[in-house]
Amino acid sequence: MYEHHRQPILSRRMFLERVTRHGITSLVVVIASLALGTLGYHLIAKLDWIDALLNAAMILTGMGPVDTLVTADAKLFATVYALYSGVIFIAATGLLLAPFLHRLLHHLHADR
Repeated sequence: MYEHHRQPILSRRMFLERVTRHGITSLVVVIASLALGTLGYHLIAKLDWIDALLNAAMILTGMGPVDTLVTADAKLFATVYALYSGVIFIAATGLLLAPFLHRLLHHLHADR
C-alpha cells in the first residue's frame, strides 16, 4: 500500500490522492457507524429519529449520551455502541493521519 523506504517519495499529486482515499474511507466508516448508532437508538431505545441521531453522534465523538435510557436492552446497546465508538474514533484518526506520518518518516529516512 505504501512505498518502501528505498523507493522515492510520492509526488505531491499522488500524495494528495492517497490523502483523499484515506479521507473518504474514514468518512464512510464514520457515517456507517453513525447510521448504525442512530438505527440502534431508534429501534432499541425507542428514541425519535432526531434524538437517536443526536445520541449516536454524541457517543461517537466521545461527548457522552444526551437522553436517559430506561430499559436494560437500551443500556446494553449504549454500552456496546460506546465501546465500538471508541475503537472507531481511534481507527478513523489513525487512518487520517497515516499518510502524513508515513510521508514524514519516509522523508526523514530518504537518501539525499
